[in-house]
Amino acid sequence: RLAWLEKTSSLVLAGSTRAAIKSSIQEDLKSCFHSDNTKVRGSIDKTITVLLKIWAQVPDEIAALHKEGLGLLRHTHRSRHLAVHWGMVAAVYPFWSAVASQTGRLLKLQGSASASQVQRRVREQYGERETVSRRTRYVLRSFVDWGVLQEAASKGIYTSGRTLSIEDPSLIAWMIEASLHARASGSAPLKDLIDSPSLFPFRIKPVHAESLMAASSRLDFLRHGLENDLVLLRKPTTKGGAP
Repeated sequence: RLAWLEKTSSLVLAGSTRAAIKSSIQEDLKSCFHSDNTKVRGSIDKTITVLLKIWAQVPDEIAALHKEGLGLLRHTHRSRHLAVHWGMVAAVYPFWSAVASQTGRLLKLQGSASASQVQRRVREQYGERETVSRRTRYVLRSFVDWGVLQEAASKGIYTSGRTLSIEDPSLIAWMIEASLHARASGSAPLKDLIDSPSLFPFRIKPVHAESLMAASSRLDFLRHGLENDLVLLRKPTTKGGAP
């Protein structure tokens, strides 16, 4: 749930220890799961692990993205927090972005998306396993909780929910960087990133590659023609300056 991510990140910003964060969100989750049986306790523990990995103990390769994301949460209006949480979840768990991409494609194509359609497309990407279908269903439920999808009258059918316009260059650059971390190649054409179905809840203002470079030192680009810029994650440099 979006509220759980907001709570976790606010505790990190407040300087709480990992143990204190875990204890605090554990109390919140207990009231949401309404059970003390072993299976539910296991679900709570898994959820806490996910929340901590997104905002409290991120992988080293996205440490800089995480630090800037916390700064965005601290200094931007709460109405923009959804975009920051979306980016961090996608960067840490690319599966989120994969489900979003298939959902976004269906919404653009036909104005709605069924759970079965999304699950089938994600299974084609990740394999015909029941865990893939189940986790796809979990992500779709999260989209509904976040308000970016809404359930239609027919069960298992979703339509678009709220959309958020993103115009701040710093936030755009940060979201593009997060999207690149969700891609195995770590690169993509700028236009594809701006219009990506994986960012279906957002309307991102078109920007030039130079503006992205000015907003983020962790992005680079290669120019192919007048309007065909390839954006990529800049490789970290050693102390001597070499990549």
